Amino acid sequence: MDNLLIAVAAPLFEPLTYKVQVDGTIPPVGVRVLVSLGRRRVTGYVIGTTPPRDTTYKIKPILDILDKEPLFHANMVPFFTWAADYYQYPIGEVIKGALPGGLTISSGRIITLTPTGVAPLSEVLTTAPQKYPWLATLLEKQKLTMAMSQKVWLSKDRRTLLKWQDLGHLTITETTSKPQVSIKEETCIRLMCQNDANNLKKSEIKTLAAVTQLKNKGLSEISQREVLKLYPNGRAALRELADRGIIELYQHIVHRDPLGDQPVFYPKPEQLSAEQEQVLGAINPKITSHEYESFLLHGVTGSGKTEVYLRAAETALAQKRGVIVLVPEIALATQIEAHFHSRFGGQIALIHSGLSQGEKFDQWRRIACGEATIVIGARSAIFAPIANLGLVIVDEEHDSAYKQEDNFRYHARDLAIVRARQQQGVIILGSATPAVTSFYNGYKGKFTTLTMGKRVADRRLPAVTVVDLKRIPTLSGQPPLFSPELRQALIENFAAGNQSLIFLNRRGYASLMLCLDCGTSVNCPHCEVSLTLHKKDNNLSCHYCGFTMHAKPICAQCNSANVHECGFGTERIEQELQLILPKANVARLDRDTSSGSRKNFIKILQGVRDQSIDVLVGTQMIAKGHHFPHVTLVGVIWADTGLSLPDYKAGERTFQLMSQVTGRAGRGEKPGRVIIQTYQPHHYAITAASEHDYLSLYDREISLRDGLSYPPFSRLINIKFSGEEEQLVRQAALESCRISRQIKLSQPVDILGPAQSPIPRLRKRFRYQFLLKSNHLPTLSQLARTIRENPPPLVRSGKVRMTLDVDPDNMI
Repeated sequence: MDNLLIAVAAPLFEPLTYKVQVDGTIPPVGVRVLVSLGRRRVTGYVIGTTPPRDTTYKIKPILDILDKEPLFHANMVPFFTWAADYYQYPIGEVIKGALPGGLTISSGRIITLTPTGVAPLSEVLTTAPQKYPWLATLLEKQKLTMAMSQKVWLSKDRRTLLKWQDLGHLTITETTSKPQVSIKEETCIRLMCQNDANNLKKSEIKTLAAVTQLKNKGLSEISQREVLKLYPNGRAALRELADRGIIELYQHIVHRDPLGDQPVFYPKPEQLSAEQEQVLGAINPKITSHEYESFLLHGVTGSGKTEVYLRAAETALAQKRGVIVLVPEIALATQIEAHFHSRFGGQIALIHSGLSQGEKFDQWRRIACGEATIVIGARSAIFAPIANLGLVIVDEEHDSAYKQEDNFRYHARDLAIVRARQQQGVIILGSATPAVTSFYNGYKGKFTTLTMGKRVADRRLPAVTVVDLKRIPTLSGQPPLFSPELRQALIENFAAGNQSLIFLNRRGYASLMLCLDCGTSVNCPHCEVSLTLHKKDNNLSCHYCGFTMHAKPICAQCNSANVHECGFGTERIEQELQLILPKANVARLDRDTSSGSRKNFIKILQGVRDQSIDVLVGTQMIAKGHHFPHVTLVGVIWADTGLSLPDYKAGERTFQLMSQVTGRAGRGEKPGRVIIQTYQPHHYAITAASEHDYLSLYDREISLRDGLSYPPFSRLINIKFSGEEEQLVRQAALESCRISRQIKLSQPVDILGPAQSPIPRLRKRFRYQFLLKSNHLPTLSQLARTIRENPPPLVRSGKVRMTLDVDPDNMI
């Protein structure tokens, strides 16, 4: 009998071999199993079988099969394997990250306080309150969670734990965690034989009447919950009716609905534009012939790319093939899901971080069993278990949100290309502002570039005015937030009954709090960044680690209370707009106003669509993909936000953001107008965006990158180091970099660094990095693999963490 290949949810880069259970049951590829790994029990994923062979070591059997049905199909194993190899990440962790959260089972420890330990450990806490940070929690809660227990067990306090256990102060027990999510079922009722409904009690008659009433409504399933709504006292009567055989009680699987309210309906247009027809004429034949092809769809804002996606999806479904639609953010998922729901109804499933674990698990099961054939979501949707994938659509393919920035650092756009190629499907990369690397791939013939240069119904692109902030008269040394041109345009646009959109890619009220006595800024204690003032919540917040404090701080340097706000964010812009337009309904859309509830987000978007909102102010959430036909004025408060960042993509990103937000104006019957405020009016990114000239931006970027040998003329891998002691982090980075330079390679690789990261400290961890750069990918990957397999001693000891970021998108 063949053995099983298991990818375990642990930092191991190769699958392990296990035997089947004693009863001989062979679990299929794609199911979870519980296995032994050393002294632990962990979740594993069946990815194949291997013939038995003579070995000197004993092969352990799996302990349990955790799923009745596979969570992914066998044809996804090569995809997971490719991703693990390319991004140099453990394959079991790749699969774990791809699956819905809450499914992993592992063993661990639970630390529990004993009655005899209360007094002595309370005395320890009193005499040394800072020595054991977890002790107060143990005394208060009587036990530590498995996660906290494991953290303490792996710390320097382990000997103390064992000593206290010997003294009887606490117990340390091994346990196995339970999955946090499972199939949801509810009790349903089926009418059996009403001829036996004689001599019923009064409660039974009322309960049976409620069941009959629901059945007469034509419901496919009569749930006990609905019956009890009609007759709350019927629970006992239902059991009695079931005992007499009059009804049958059974468990029915229910799906947690992530859509909530019915999405907006978008009718199918009667006619396509000539450019849409031409583009679909190239795409559809490749879908029907089941040939792999990658299309770069370069279409200006408002050119009708979404309709191209919908028609291509129709063609794929007609071929009995599935579709994945990727969007960079949940904000865009909400809009595009309404378009696809209008066209395809219940065939769609949603996969993104805005869903609860239960909702995501239900959606995943619908996809795996073939009930849903179109998947819409953010980057993690690329792992959706569609068995026969025929089309992948990556909307706003240039967006940096497609790159995962922690743990498994994959790029969803690049994985989408790989998955489409492996499944002989078609991929459409759509954008009004393609990534420079993507456009270069089109130029070199790796992608087929399709162009849509006109808006639907020949609507004009908006006229753009660039305002030089250096020429604006200052108030107390600072220019006003709204130039005279933008202020007047807002007043006129509101008077004409039109909507306006104001963009600033910085949330909060003030970006900096400064001591006026010594000049020190109020910084996060865990990160080397300044805290942002959020006036509505009356706090200062770190946008990296989430730390908050009261909005009236004392200077940490000189103890002065003379601390004042500097800078601005969307919250302050909203306040200023209410002064400029006191009769207007002003709304704000950023992470602060939308993170708490999907309903809040949808409510704001609906307010723009039905024109109950006159002015919408927001961050990049409002800049991408939204169709607001009544917005005729767009104002950019400060276009320079990203231009000064130490990143070779700074110019490209600024152009993309300006072009995207510009594209929100004039999408309806009335022409649009855009006012961009900037200190750098002659910067090539600002000039190209104001002239709607992508090609000039591309030519400038290609020229700069060619001279510096940056992508697309090379590939990059960033080697990152972090730890709580700066000297150790620096030492590990220097040692690893020194060893890297001594490795003999077949092709040259540039090693840049090491250096402190642009943000030197995040979440209490100091950060250093060095960059590998080469135009020969196999050699680059080989060097990175050698570095990973031979880490410096400080990394092996756990004092410093080393991570690899292949194709880094963010150098900050």
